[in-house]
Amino acid sequence: MSQNCYVLGTGLSHNGSAVLLKNGKICVAIEKERLSRIKHDGGNDTLAIQYCLDAEGIQLSDIDLVVQCANFELPERDQYCGKRLFADSEHPKIITISHHLAHAYSAVGTSPFQECMVMVIDGCGSPLDQFLALQPEEKGSISKEVLEEPFMQCEKDSYYHFDGQKMIPLWKDFSVMAISSSQSINLNTTLHSIGGFYAAISHYVFGNMDDVGKLMGLAPFGQSGVYSINAFTFKDARLLVQEEWKTQFDKPSEGYEQFKANFKYYANVAKWAQEQVEKAVIESIRLRINSFPHKNLCFSGGVALNAVANTRLIEQQLVENIYFEPAAADNGLALGCAYYGWLESLNMPLQKHNKSTCFGKKYTSEEIEKALESVKTDSFVIEQFNQDDELLQKVAKSLNEGKTVAWFHSGSEFGPRSLGRRSIIAHPGKEGLKDHINKNIKFREDFRPFAPSVLAEMAPTYFESSRESPYMIQVDRTKPEYLSQLQNVTHQDGSARVQTVDDTWNQKFAALLAAFEKESGIPVLLNTSLNRKGMPMVETPEEALQLFKETALNVLVLENCYMEKKEVEITNKILSFLANINVNVVEKELNGDCFLPGLALQEGVVLLDRKKLKYPGDLLHEAGHLAVTPEEERKWIGTDKMDISWPSDGDEIAAVLWSYAALRHLEIPAKVVFHPNGYKNESEWLIDQFDNKKN
Repeated sequence: MSQNCYVLGTGLSHNGSAVLLKNGKICVAIEKERLSRIKHDGGNDTLAIQYCLDAEGIQLSDIDLVVQCANFELPERDQYCGKRLFADSEHPKIITISHHLAHAYSAVGTSPFQECMVMVIDGCGSPLDQFLALQPEEKGSISKEVLEEPFMQCEKDSYYHFDGQKMIPLWKDFSVMAISSSQSINLNTTLHSIGGFYAAISHYVFGNMDDVGKLMGLAPFGQSGVYSINAFTFKDARLLVQEEWKTQFDKPSEGYEQFKANFKYYANVAKWAQEQVEKAVIESIRLRINSFPHKNLCFSGGVALNAVANTRLIEQQLVENIYFEPAAADNGLALGCAYYGWLESLNMPLQKHNKSTCFGKKYTSEEIEKALESVKTDSFVIEQFNQDDELLQKVAKSLNEGKTVAWFHSGSEFGPRSLGRRSIIAHPGKEGLKDHINKNIKFREDFRPFAPSVLAEMAPTYFESSRESPYMIQVDRTKPEYLSQLQNVTHQDGSARVQTVDDTWNQKFAALLAAFEKESGIPVLLNTSLNRKGMPMVETPEEALQLFKETALNVLVLENCYMEKKEVEITNKILSFLANINVNVVEKELNGDCFLPGLALQEGVVLLDRKKLKYPGDLLHEAGHLAVTPEEERKWIGTDKMDISWPSDGDEIAAVLWSYAALRHLEIPAKVVFHPNGYKNESEWLIDQFDNKKN
């Protein structure tokens, strides 16, 4: 071995990732989707491994051991969905381990326990024959009757004891794979798994398999007790999925329109399914704990991402201490592979983890400057800060004004949650911000909730249980007296998926929360991932800039660079001008669709909803309609007294001419008013005509 010992873990499942341990500690880790920009990307691992090598500044020859894991195959050294980095060399040695074993090691490697039990529950792990080939010593732990099944069967739940060095299997349950049928609901993984059941219901409700976790967000809109049948039963300590309940559900969603039209129905289904999962998780773990008791428990596998079920599990007090693996789904397999290599293969001691889950590379100031070269400075106000305090004060002030901020800082998070490194942040209590972010920034369903990030020491003030929750992997309840102040981060049922933030490994984000508290009196921020629907979380400065430009985000913070769209500055300039010429603009929330986003005319007044305003130049167009309308008729605009033919073609032309005169007076670019998304695709033509007149 060299002076430094490097172990590489690589997961080749549908959520591919790579993790690099340096002397037993994580030095870099990345999910493949962050690099390929394909959601849930897996397969070939070259992209993720090369990222890790480059970030650490080493070569493949510096790696002492590689441990890999895939779902249904034993990956070849040279080829797996394309050529691999190991193809042209016999070094380093490669070991393959089973799916659930990787999940188990991912939990113990980052947990606070020296010794513990580990529960793994998901939809589908390794096939039985591959499992036995990889870990023949575990055969005695398998439930015996399953071995008699003639069809392919895969891991669905496993229970281990970790003694501080090795993982000892105590119970493993396998299930045959589900067979497709003509029923409305089909489990497309194992027939008897909690994860498979949850995925099947998600497909039934939303019409697709994307982001199955949003079923948990829909459930609070449903009503308990609508369905009384049980989805699960237990036989000889084995969890089984029953068949009878499937006949209750015969209206599968075919897409978002059908889902919206039958929202209450699907919400009730989601509520039932969520409650079934909670009971199944609790009973599964209760059975294992009763047979093999211990005060410490780690929980991993995709089902361990269900924050509501996790909270119910804590409340049952089956054990003294529970650790939920932050990257519990298949993106964490590489983490488990790496720790297996260090602990089991190399027989090296477990190193204490620092609680962080942020393992991406940090981008240099030179890399950020290069990304900024592509930005047109006439579109943004850009400020560089040498002092963190000044930057944080500026960001806190913007947040308190109701601006939405894209926050890009240091190495990215590993796992499904943004924890203050790649986050969209906003005021937790400004009315309308939640809907605005869902609609105009995230481009996702309006029922989806947002999480509160709170200074850890202030959590008891605002939330009922005030449990430590640094990874957003459990829920709390907002105290009644703060429901209004935290309306954007409190869900339909009063719950909140809290992130408690301290400065041990999240120092700058904690400092931002402190700055926001000083500005607003609230030590809580809305926090959601820096992406939009269907997009992996942002990884690079270039990707952050692109998202900033294509959404309604107001501010982007790239390390110590503060960027704000000039639309805000232009909007204020236009409003000041209109006030000086006595055009009355009233700011209020506008419900429903407007002819121009965020604007309406009513009784001689321009109504402005700043959160919904997309194009500041539209203010001049609407003001132009008032300006060119006879004074005695202005008070009728927006009422049934106005002629139904208003505005006529002549009125439109007059408003356009007035708008142009106004923008010339204000010295703002013509494209601000005549933007590409208006004027029936003739914006460029209009600008050309005005330019010709100038000549």
